[in-house]
Amino acid sequence: MPAAVSVEVDKSASLPYMGGMRGNVLLGALLGGIAAAGAADGGWIRMFDGRTLEGWRSNEETPGVVSAEDGALKVSGGRAHLFYTGPDGRASFTNFEFRCQVRTAPGANSGIYFHTAFQEKGWPGRGYECQVNNTHKDPRKTGGLYAICDVLHTSPARDEEWFDYQIRVEGRRIRIAINGTTTADWTEPEQWTSPANMPGRRLSSGTIALQAHDPKSTIWYRNLEVRHLPSP
Repeated sequence: MPAAVSVEVDKSASLPYMGGMRGNVLLGALLGGIAAAGAADGGWIRMFDGRTLEGWRSNEETPGVVSAEDGALKVSGGRAHLFYTGPDGRASFTNFEFRCQVRTAPGANSGIYFHTAFQEKGWPGRGYECQVNNTHKDPRKTGGLYAICDVLHTSPARDEEWFDYQIRVEGRRIRIAINGTTTADWTEPEQWTSPANMPGRRLSSGTIALQAHDPKSTIWYRNLEVRHLPSP
């Protein structure tokens, strides 16, 4: 089996999007009474309080690139990664569903890692990356499983507009949806051989991390939630 597979966006498939995050009014009503980092309806855990970096840890590879701004986590100004630690500092997920809203500045590049772990510098060596890139020169665009099941050349989302991002991992199956439409649906083979330059690209367990990619990239993340799923 080849180490990596590239696919175009599948606009015919649809992954159910629990919670309807596209409706800001509905979302506000849903989250209004939830305490920061507390459990929401359906087992959802609110990951960001909208004001501080509590429950997160930046590796500060480039100092000061992560901030809380206007109810969103902002990453801008250089390479660094922000890892979710949770209230007790030990956040870890195996089967899970994650959702958030993302907004990108023109030419920005970022990513959402899962099954990863804190490291002091460099691109995270453990886990998979879900791509965030609408107009950056990299041909791998938003909604792809980076270098594994890519969305090529044309992004399903637009710069300077909030869009919904959902990741669902059940057993060996990984699904990504943008604005409720499935953009990647890939099952890790039993005898999976990771790409030679990405040996940590494999399912296990771990936390979620947000990427600050380069000095010219600015991205905002808000309404971040995650919930554990039972084993399939």
